[in-house]
Amino acid sequence: MLVLSRRPQQSLLIGHDVVVTVLEVNGDTVRIGIKAPADVDIHREEIYRDLQKANQEASTAQPGAAAALAQRMSAKGSAAEGGTTSEAH
Repeated sequence: MLVLSRRPQQSLLIGHDVVVTVLEVNGDTVRIGIKAPADVDIHREEIYRDLQKANQEASTAQPGAAAALAQRMSAKGSAAEGGTTSEAH
């Protein structure tokens, strides 16, 4: 891991087209700005890990699992609203 020290308004470059700038340091919180091309995905690490996990689970899901999940979510939404679901015959 490369460790650098930067002060507010100082930047570092990643490759030729990604610029990371320290905007503010307030106690143990550091605000950074990232300038990158639109085709570069930028995620917080925990969000990226969650996306990877969800994608992996989706790729190993059984056929029809998405429809079953949608049906369960719809039923929960109706119950949370205090309504009931009924089908016309």
